[in-house]
Amino acid sequence: MTTGATKTAVHFGAGNIGRGFVGLLLHEAGYEVVFSDVNAELIDALAAADSYTVHEVGAGAQDHAVTNFQALNSAADPAAVVAAVASADVVTCAVGPNVLRFIAPTIAEGLAARDASLPKVAVMACENAINATDRLEEFVVAALPGGESDPALAKAVFANTAVDRIVPAQEPGQGLDVTVETYFEWAIDRTPFGGAEPEIPGVHWVDGLEASIERKLFTVNTGHATTAYHGFVAGADKISDAIALPDVRAAVEAVLAETSAYLIAKHELDAAAHADYVARILQRFENPHLPDTVTRVGRQPLRKLSRDERFVSPGAAIAEGGMVPSAILNAMGAALKFDVPDDEQSVELQALLADSSKGDTEIATQITGLEATHPLVAPFSERIALARA
Repeated sequence: MTTGATKTAVHFGAGNIGRGFVGLLLHEAGYEVVFSDVNAELIDALAAADSYTVHEVGAGAQDHAVTNFQALNSAADPAAVVAAVASADVVTCAVGPNVLRFIAPTIAEGLAARDASLPKVAVMACENAINATDRLEEFVVAALPGGESDPALAKAVFANTAVDRIVPAQEPGQGLDVTVETYFEWAIDRTPFGGAEPEIPGVHWVDGLEASIERKLFTVNTGHATTAYHGFVAGADKISDAIALPDVRAAVEAVLAETSAYLIAKHELDAAAHADYVARILQRFENPHLPDTVTRVGRQPLRKLSRDERFVSPGAAIAEGGMVPSAILNAMGAALKFDVPDDEQSVELQALLADSSKGDTEIATQITGLEATHPLVAPFSERIALARA
């Protein structure tokens, strides 16, 4: 591997999204990317490689060679990762929202060890979650001896992001290569940088990110998961097969009609522009070249049904406004039928539904994190009763 880059980026999570999306964009922006992961086999393979290829599929597809990277095992050599963070220009992650707490201490140590004369490092969590970087920052603060007053915090800028690219489960035998769709969007809130944003061509810089995050999460992620759960119930294998089924298509369109009305009203979006956005999203689900399955997209159903996620967050807001989000509730009901033995959360969900010691409302509140009196709980409890029947 070459080491001639003048800029470095540490990326936590060397999986398909890390290599095929964030790592690729950072590489193309001229950064030497340091991948950090606990998967020893993956890290060893990256450390032994000089390059890997990102294969796009769909209209205008291209192949992109990624070079000039390093790979560090954060479990076996945490000190090396700390040192990398201490000297990095950018720190990113794509590890899943539940893993942020585990990488935060390493980032905290890296900030503490960073020379105060260096420019501030940009820290950005690239997760499918609202304000994931804020959550990561909270974990970093908790890991620092001085908490919120620790001087190490002054060495970093934490900025929320919204990321969007479908990276399906990969075909066996691809090695480090990654297949992705051609479409991508990486939006970053520029306001914390005070005009000193890092140079990352391809990034969409925005002033405030809530509208961008919610538009993406409640359209792409809500629609994708709806396709997966209704498709699973219908017996479809691939997402493109599921969205081709008339009943599934109608269910997805009904969900996106509910989230669209909510988003347009809350963020004062242009209705025609948003309708075009929804149409593009549906076209992406239809892409037959993406080997994406309903079981991959539907995995971790308990997380996807939790309070701040793609169904309950918009559904709760709609219900609080006096409307019943029936299509969202029906998608949540379909998620209850997601029975995949090799998905840990699916097994946990099915065990919860089978627990006769708990009533429907108790299960509804446990899954959603809502109070029993919340207007979304009663209709969701009805879906739980049907799933348990």
